[in-house]
Amino acid sequence: MSKQSNRSKRYTSEFKRDAVELALSSEKTVTEVARDLGVSAEGLRGWVKQARIDRGQGPAGALTTAERDELVRLRRQVRELEQTVEVLGKATAFFANRRTK
Repeated sequence: MSKQSNRSKRYTSEFKRDAVELALSSEKTVTEVARDLGVSAEGLRGWVKQARIDRGQGPAGALTTAERDELVRLRRQVRELEQTVEVLGKATAFFANRRTK
């Protein structure tokens, strides 16, 4: 008997896209489609929800996949810039301290 990892499985974007289309076009429930595909029903529900948002059918203020990706990128960039400013501040203080001695 093999132990399963606690990490979730990773599916390709093509698989997710096809699974969502199947869930939306099928007369089956999302749970039934998920069972047929061997994926988590909650995972498939999340994919369907995000696909609707990406198509402009989601609730007001919901972020599309592209917007989420951009937000992650911008947050990373802000973090890097904050670190740069911190290093430059410390360097400035160091060199200012050396000049006064």
